[in-house]
Amino acid sequence: MAGSRGSCGESGTLAAGSTGAANQRSAGGVLERTCEVLQFFGKKALQKSLNDAQVGGLEKVYEIGRIFRNEGISTRHNPEFTTIEMYEAYSDYESMMNLAEEIVTRCAMATTGKLKIDYQGTEISLERPWRRETMHRLVEEATGVDFNSFGDVESAKNAAKGLLGFKTESSENTSLQACSSVGHVLNEVKGFENSHILQQEHAVTVFETVVESTLVQPTFVLDYPVEISPLAKPHRRYAGLTERFELFVCGREIGNAFSELTDPIDQRSRFENQIKQHNAKRAAMDKVKLDESKGDDEYSYEVSLDEDFLTSLEYGMPPASGMGLGIDRLVMLLTNSASIRDVIAFPVLKLQQ
Repeated sequence: MAGSRGSCGESGTLAAGSTGAANQRSAGGVLERTCEVLQFFGKKALQKSLNDAQVGGLEKVYEIGRIFRNEGISTRHNPEFTTIEMYEAYSDYESMMNLAEEIVTRCAMATTGKLKIDYQGTEISLERPWRRETMHRLVEEATGVDFNSFGDVESAKNAAKGLLGFKTESSENTSLQACSSVGHVLNEVKGFENSHILQQEHAVTVFETVVESTLVQPTFVLDYPVEISPLAKPHRRYAGLTERFELFVCGREIGNAFSELTDPIDQRSRFENQIKQHNAKRAAMDKVKLDESKGDDEYSYEVSLDEDFLTSLEYGMPPASGMGLGIDRLVMLLTNSASIRDVIAFPVLKLQQ
């Protein structure tokens, strides 16, 4: 992948890796020389460089760029997509909710001239304030099950298995059994097949399966479990939860935000736990023989500690909040586009057989 460090327009956002010696040879094999090659990798998020800027003293920072996620192709998702990430010192996720409302409503007024818009035959009201509800409460409303009431992870697993209809011998149930906490059971059930979202095996959640499609009008889903929010600050009032929200419109996620975790000791501990959980699920999934046509890349890679990020926190990062908004999905909403491919100039397409 060629390019320069940072934002490269529509070519993507690249991060530099380590250098190494490489031999270069002409087509005829006459000229050969050794040079230092700088490797580049597609970013999965823009957060790290922006957090580094805040550590360096910049209180309000943002970046618009293309990022890359190996999560399949659908009408709602493209592996390479455009996002804006923003961070503000001395603020929290409440500030980001207000900012999200402000950004989206201003964009709507600039493009459509109104705050009640039509999306694929459904009227969407963007008038403020938008609904704010906790993740646990929304799941309880949809299923009648209060995951806060479970005293042990096994009871939560049994409840989730019943809700989602997993068979004992299935790969979905294998991943469910590998969940190490009630928070993971609530939000990380692997392998439920949902053909209208992705035509391959896909990691979905209890929340995604039973709640997301009901969130048609703008809704902030608040206070995610700490186990699935490794970068978010612990909730100031409720143990086991974080100050994090996701914004949903028309049954799809538009944004993700949280009060930033700035404690380097807590952050290191969470990263270490995340690695252990990843390796446990990876081992569990290795025991299941999956259909090769579906693939299963979710746990196929190795993960390691981001020492550079932890070092930057040790220097000292101010209390802050951050948010990422999906520009492509926002444009879909405001232009009444049914597919994300309609708003991306050069989308990734499925291979034709």
